[in-house]
This record gives sequence, structure tokens and C-alpha cells, in this order.
Amino acid sequence: MNGKRGGLMADEKKMTVFQLTIITTVNMIGSGVIMLPSKLAEVGTMSVLSWLVTLTGALCLAYVFARCGMLTDNTQNGMGGYAEYAFGRSGNMMANFTYAISLLLANTAMAVSIVGYGEMALGINLSPQRVAIAAMAVLAISMVANFFGSHNTGIISSITVWGVIIPVLLLCTIGWFFFNSHTYIQSWNPHHFGLFKGVSASIPITLWAFLGLESAVANSDSVNDPKKNVPIAIIGGTIAAGAIYIASTNLIQGIVDNSSLVKSTAPFGTAFSYMFNPTIGVIVMIMLTFSCWGSLLTWQFTLAEVFRSSAKAGYFPKIFRKRNRFGAPVWGMLIILMGQLLLSLMTISPNLNAQFNDLVDLAVVTNLVPYILSMGAARQLQLQAGLTTNNVHFKITNFLALLAGIYSIYSMYSCGLLSLDLGAGVVFVGWLLYGLMPHEDD
Repeated sequence: MNGKRGGLMADEKKMTVFQLTIITTVNMIGSGVIMLPSKLAEVGTMSVLSWLVTLTGALCLAYVFARCGMLTDNTQNGMGGYAEYAFGRSGNMMANFTYAISLLLANTAMAVSIVGYGEMALGINLSPQRVAIAAMAVLAISMVANFFGSHNTGIISSITVWGVIIPVLLLCTIGWFFFNSHTYIQSWNPHHFGLFKGVSASIPITLWAFLGLESAVANSDSVNDPKKNVPIAIIGGTIAAGAIYIASTNLIQGIVDNSSLVKSTAPFGTAFSYMFNPTIGVIVMIMLTFSCWGSLLTWQFTLAEVFRSSAKAGYFPKIFRKRNRFGAPVWGMLIILMGQLLLSLMTISPNLNAQFNDLVDLAVVTNLVPYILSMGAARQLQLQAGLTTNNVHFKITNFLALLAGIYSIYSMYSCGLLSLDLGAGVVFVGWLLYGLMPHEDD
């Protein structure tokens, strides 16, 4: 009787499909949108072509993830559970390891972007060393806030998310009244890129914006009926985020001139200053700073959960499994935080945007490894689910998995050789650690 009561209570605490869709959308928007306009301005408004490429690739990824979610019971290890169908336990480990490293890098980049918005909101100019210290403080606060469990994280995030929703919705509605087609056309290719180079240069940052489409998979054990609800959350969240991204970033590039936008570390605040006045711009900067921190809070929790689930599966050290009385894996969180603080020091740069770029490019490369492994496993996963090669859904999923895989490899190339080299290093470290970890057959 008590056991049944406990099970019912556990189910009641699980998310609905609407909540998971919102979280998936917010994970993408909160982690990507606030710095997008400035980064895309480095290419120009021709970056809209990159959006078309990236949105196509993201939807292919989303569809295949959705199909995988519907066909497998192996959802507790996220993308690693999918990779295991084709690549065994080592594939599962590598998907989880590179995804965890990607989140560690991405969360550090988010902290840097929060500092950039805070700088402009307060009207100060921090030295590179002080930027690093401020980013470290943001990371520490966001991780410690998760020590009290996911319930508190959810409450805080549900409040702070309005800091990005309100400005973005306002921009996407009333921003059209301030849009200048001449400004937009003048900014088409201000840096004189060739077509292929211009599109390729924008791919990493547009894909960065969609990192998070897989977060519904990572949180699949937190929602009722994951086979049905995870696919809905992934596709719905990707479409919603894509529409918001394309509308908002292109609007800003028609409101703010390219030279000002490139220099801005708080592009949404700059846009609202152009539309109204500097005071409104500062208010928007403050709102987005808190919103991005709320998103970081959620991602820090997700990162700790990835490490915990991987440790539970035997891929990471057992210390990441230990929880406190609030259900938070505190010791793992502290280890993760130490890595993030070290990254903040290692990436100190005189240019905040350059520091952000370095972290983003490597985060994208490492995040693409589990994407590619998952796409490569789609065929075997479907076969083991009982589908035949003549099944129309089997053929469609295989074709889209191939397209998504090609897109992922192209995106890796677009991140540059340095990021590819560092990403390869991360993979080799993963294999070394996996070899040294005890296995089930030891």
C-alpha cells in the first residue's frame, strides 16, 4: 500500500508534455538567443541563409530523435541509450561523455554572455581577469542554487524565463514598426564573404542556438509516457525556437546598423535602445541577464543529471551518483563546478566576444558527437524495434538520419580546425577514461 502510494506521488511530480515542450524551447532560447544578433552581424544579414540550412538540419535531427523515442525503452541514458543500439556500451559512454563535456563548455559560455549583458546594463567595462572572476561567480551561484533539488530550480526558472519571453515577444510584434529595409539590405554582406564561406561562418552560432533540442531526451525519465511525449516536445520545441530565432535576429539586423551590432555585447538591449530610449534598453538588459541566469540554472541541473545517470550506468565514477537529502548530486556538482571555474580561467581573452566564440565552437563540436552517434544508430534501433526495411517510416527515418549526420559533420567543419582538434582530444580522453573504468565483465 505504501509502495503504491509512493509510486503515485512520484508520477504526480513528473512533467506534462506541455511543460517538457516549454522547457525544451526555453533551453534553446535561453542558452542561445541573447548573443545571436551580434554574432550573426559578423557575417551580415546573409546569415538568414544559414538559418535555413540549420533549421532544416535541426528538424531532421528532431524527427529522428522523436522516432527513436517512440521505438525504444532505452531512454534513461538519453542519446547514449540510442547510440548503444549500434555501438554497444562504448558508444553509450562516448555519447554521454561528449554530451556532458559539451554542456560543461556551453554553461561556461552562458556565464560569459551573462557577464557581457551585466556589463552593458551597469555601464561598466571589466578587465579580462574581472570578466573571468564574474563568470566564475555566476557559475558558482547557479550550481549552489541546485543543491536544494530540482523543485526549487523549476520554480526559479519558471519566473526568470519571463525575462526573455517578454522582450522577444515585444520585439517580434512591435519591432516591425522600427524595421528599416535599407539598414537590412546594407548589412547583407558588409564583410565581403563568399556565399559558401558566409553561410559556413554562421553555421556554428545558428546551431549553437538549437543546442537543447535533445534536452527532452536527457530529461525523458522526468515526464510521463516518454515514448509519446518526448517526440512531441522535441519537434514542437524545435519549431517554436526556430520561428523565434529567425524573426528576432533578422528584425534586430534591420533596426540596428551592422557596425554597432557587431560591437554590442548585449544586442537585445541595444535594439530596444534604438527603438525607444537607453533606459528601456537597460531594463531589457537586466531582464535578459536574469533570464539567462535562470536558463543556466536549468542547464546546470541537466548537466549534473547527465553525469549522475552516466555514473549510474557505470560510465563515470560513482561519486557522481551520490545525492543529498534534497535529491541533488552535490559531490558531482562540486566536481563539475571546479572544471567550469578552470575553463573560465583558461579562456580569458581581451575580447569578451572572442572568449564566447572559443567556448561556443568547442561546445558545438563536442555536442555533435552524440548527435552523429545517435543518427548512426537509428537504423539498428528500428530493426530491433521490429520494423522491416520495406516499412515507409523506416526508410524516411533512415534518409533523414543520413541528412542529419551529413549536416552534423558539415557543422563540425564550420567550427574550424582548432575546435575540431580540441574536440578530437576530448574524444580520446573519453576513450582513455572508459578503458580505465571498471566494467560489468571485470
